[in-house]
Amino acid sequence: MTQVEQESRAALGADGIIARTIGSRRDELRAIRRHLHRHPELSHEEFETTDYVVSLLQSLGLRPVRMPRTGAICDIPGSDASLPAIALRADMDALGIPELGTMSFRSQVEGVSHACGHDVHMSSVLGAAMALVQVAEAGLLRRTVRLIFQPSEEKHPCGALELLGEGVLEGVESIFALHCDPGVDVGHVGLKAGPITSATDPVRVQLRGAGGHTSRPHLTQDLVYALGAVITQLPAALTRRMDPRSGVNLTWGSVHAGSAFNAIPSSGTLEGTLRCLDHEAWDRAEELLETLLSDLVRPYEVEAHVDHDRGVPPVENDRFSVQVLKAATGSVIGPENVDPTAQSLGGEDFAWYLEKVPGALARLGTRTPGGRTYDLHMGDLVIDERAIGIGASVLAATCIQRDLPLV
Repeated sequence: MTQVEQESRAALGADGIIARTIGSRRDELRAIRRHLHRHPELSHEEFETTDYVVSLLQSLGLRPVRMPRTGAICDIPGSDASLPAIALRADMDALGIPELGTMSFRSQVEGVSHACGHDVHMSSVLGAAMALVQVAEAGLLRRTVRLIFQPSEEKHPCGALELLGEGVLEGVESIFALHCDPGVDVGHVGLKAGPITSATDPVRVQLRGAGGHTSRPHLTQDLVYALGAVITQLPAALTRRMDPRSGVNLTWGSVHAGSAFNAIPSSGTLEGTLRCLDHEAWDRAEELLETLLSDLVRPYEVEAHVDHDRGVPPVENDRFSVQVLKAATGSVIGPENVDPTAQSLGGEDFAWYLEKVPGALARLGTRTPGGRTYDLHMGDLVIDERAIGIGASVLAATCIQRDLPLV
C-alpha cells in the first residue's frame, strides 16, 4: 500500500470518527452555545467565558493556557512532532446591543448580546476539539491542532494583535476560522479565495473655531456649516481621488455640535467608519484623509484634526487554504453545498493572523431555509442551531484534509 493510500484510508477513519463524535454530541453542543448566549461579555471582559471554555477543554483531557487578560489557547497534540501545527480560531466577545429575541436562552446581561454569532463560533471550535481528541486517541491526527479562543474581535485595539503579541502562532503553519452568515441557508458554506472582507477603520474628525451668535455668522468661523461640508464632501472627495475598484467607503455614524439654536458652537465632532476592499488603498487612505480634510475646511478658517485608527486590513484568504477548506467542507455537507461568496464591506480582525501565516475564513450558513433573513449586529438575530454541528465538522475535517492530496 502506497503512502497516499495509507493516508487516504486514515482520513476515512478520521472522517468517520468526526461524524460519529459530533453527531452524538449535538445536544451538548447546542447546550454549550445556549450557555454562552445567556452569559455574553463585552470585549476584554470575557472572564466567565474564558473560565467556561477552559473548563470544557480540561474535561476533554487537554491543557489550555490562559492569556494574560482573557482568552485561551490549547493544543491537541498530533502524532508527528516534526510537522508544523494548524490553528482554529474562535472569537469570544459580545456586543453592547440589547437582545430583542424572546427565546428561552436569551441574554441575561442587560444591553449585551451575542448579536454577531461568536457563541456559535466558540461552540463550533469546541465541537471540533471534541472530535479531534478522539481522532488523536485513534492515532489518526498527524499535525498538532492549536485552538485559539480570542477576546475582543469587536473592539479596537483588537484581540488578534494582542494574542499575536503573545506568540500564539509560533509553530503554526496555517489558520482557519468560520463566521456566521445569516444570509446563507444552514447546510451551506461560502468560500472565496483572495479578499473576503474589507479593511475597517474608525475615523473621528474634530473641528474648532470661534463661535458666536447666529445673527452674525460673518464674524465667526461657522463651524456647523463647515461640518456640513465635511459630512458631504469628504466621502465624495475620497471616491474621486482613489481607484473606484478599491471600494473605498466613508460613512458617518455620529455628529455632535452645539446645544442652542441661536448660537454657533466653537467645536464639533464627526465619527464614522472608513472601509476599503483593497489593501493598497487602505495603506494610502490615512495620508489622503488628512490632505482632503485640510483642503475642505480652509475656506471656513476652522481648525480640523482627524484621528484615523488603523483598525483591520482586509481578510485575504490564501488560495491553497481555500482549496483545503473546500475539500473538507465538501466531505461534510457535499460539494454542491459549497458556495462562492462575494467580498463584503464588513471587517474582521482574523485578517491580522493572515498577515503572519496563510489561512482562510469561511462563511457558515445560519438561516433556516425558507425562513426570515436576519442581519448581524442586530438584537433580533436568530441562528439555526444546526449550523453548530456543521461548523464543528468542517473545522475538524479541515485539520485532516490539510495533509491529503487535493482533487
